[in-house]
Amino acid sequence: MYRDNPKSLRTLYDVQQVLKAFGIYVYVGKRMWDIEVMALELDNLYRMNAIDKPTWLQAKVVLTHEHRIEEQKSKKTNEH
Repeated sequence: MYRDNPKSLRTLYDVQQVLKAFGIYVYVGKRMWDIEVMALELDNLYRMNAIDKPTWLQAKVVLTHEHRIEEQKSKKTNEH
């Protein structure tokens, strides 16, 4: 089981490194979509008991935060 210090997961890059440890590379072409696919992959890893709960939860927090940022950017772009 993959265990990481959840405090070390702070950025999208950190989450990508967790996925990379399992040979999972995500590039859909749009950052928001990448984040959504990463969340699905993390859920699958957690369900398979490949990552521990603290790592999964912290990674989900990071992805949720990054997704909100992308939504705000998208709204600003659509307003202009």
